[in-house]
Amino acid sequence: MVGADGWSDVAAEWSHLWGAFPRPVHEAIIRDTGIRVDSRVLDVGCGSGEFLRTLVGIGAMARGVDPAPGMIALAGLDAHLGDFDALPWPDATFDVVTAINALQFADDSLAALAEARRVTRPGGFIAVANWAESARNDLDVVEHAVAAYWGDEITPDGDLRREGGLEQLFADAGLVLTVSRVIVLPWEVRDEATLVRGVLLGEDAETQAALTDTVVAAAERFRVGEGFVLRNAFRLAVGRSE
Repeated sequence: MVGADGWSDVAAEWSHLWGAFPRPVHEAIIRDTGIRVDSRVLDVGCGSGEFLRTLVGIGAMARGVDPAPGMIALAGLDAHLGDFDALPWPDATFDVVTAINALQFADDSLAALAEARRVTRPGGFIAVANWAESARNDLDVVEHAVAAYWGDEITPDGDLRREGGLEQLFADAGLVLTVSRVIVLPWEVRDEATLVRGVLLGEDAETQAALTDTVVAAAERFRVGEGFVLRNAFRLAVGRSE
């Protein structure tokens, strides 16, 4: 698995294998927050910029921020180096602030959400999406097999993955919850090699070769022809800043 400092090294591979994966979440956020032409949107943890390009494509004034220089280099557009701790914009700059698979990496999720609220205009929206609980994700079946190979203990689901976790965080941050839902996200891979590369992103070639049989065996139940379809889920919460 990729370490906290390793995202720049795997940016291109991540973008190729995973960049389009959360597209249904992107579409839901656009609908649920009313993003349109000239909406001012900040995507925190923008990664390689897939959502930014979608936003620009519909005419929004989109900016991104990410702590990994390699991701920022791929994102291009109006992407900036930084993270949730201190967003480099004045108060009430944006109509919508989004964070997709990003908030859980903040040192303090409540403080991070407060920072997102700071740069959101009164009446604007904050949308947060992250992986749902392990039981909803086929990918976790494979990752548990990898952990067993190494003899590692399975990390319990964090609060933000569990039902009610994002909702409670939004309440603690003083946001008015407007949307709470689970979005199903299939991860479709064309062959075994792509599956292994995606699951073991950041591992060297020797490690990937050693774990290939373990990964493929764990994913066998999800095989479709030569490839695989793993059904996963994100939790999405949208709140209004008042």
